[in-house]
Amino acid sequence: MALADSLWRPALVLAVFFAAWWFVAAREYVPNYLVPTPGQVWETMTSQWSELARHTLVTLYETVLGFVLAAALGLITAVAIAYSRTLDKALYPIVLFAQVIPKIAIAPLLVVWFGLGLTPKIILAVLIAFFPVVISGVAGLRSTDPELLDLAATMGAGPWRTFRKIRFPNALPHLMAGLKVAVTLAVVGAVVGEFVGASEGLGYVLLLANGNLDAPLLFADLILMSAIGIVLFVLVEIAEALLIPWHASRRAGVSLTTS
Repeated sequence: MALADSLWRPALVLAVFFAAWWFVAAREYVPNYLVPTPGQVWETMTSQWSELARHTLVTLYETVLGFVLAAALGLITAVAIAYSRTLDKALYPIVLFAQVIPKIAIAPLLVVWFGLGLTPKIILAVLIAFFPVVISGVAGLRSTDPELLDLAATMGAGPWRTFRKIRFPNALPHLMAGLKVAVTLAVVGAVVGEFVGASEGLGYVLLLANGNLDAPLLFADLILMSAIGIVLFVLVEIAEALLIPWHASRRAGVSLTTS
């Protein structure tokens, strides 16, 4: 019942969206070569499913691997920044500089350096997903109540024990919020990487559909990209519910917020 209560509203919004889409496309208020009908998109997905599934798995692999690496590197960087004032001043500007560089601009350079394989796509996914993990991790680690830290030090807890028992659990709500942002951005990074020098993946299919003016394939590809992001977001949401059931947002039954 709780699941149904949380899903009926977005399901209603999607139903209205698809009804409006079908109405506009069926009446040809916009030409079908620009906006196909839902039936045409569904027919394309079913007739080319084996090929689309193969490309989807490629993009999913790049996204998941890029996200995992970004989460690990981001957490390590956040801990270094939060614990060391020197590293804070040294690393924080570099992290910000790396974030503001347009990733599409460096994609060709990564292809030149690392070839046409999966490596450039994974690196782009890491670069795009890295920043929110660092920012949320630093915010969470620095939000620990100083009185708790003083109490832990008074009771003889060392830095590692304090981190494991106090700092990290306290930072989890912030960190999980950053991870939910990062996992959706990782999809963007993987697809952007596939725009340059790829021979497989949903980004590659998107370029083919756009070049051939194949609107049904283009829409089917966009739906699959969205599905990857939604599924991964839900998995992170489930992990959040398991890791921090004690947090106020979880107790209040709010599923998409962490603070």
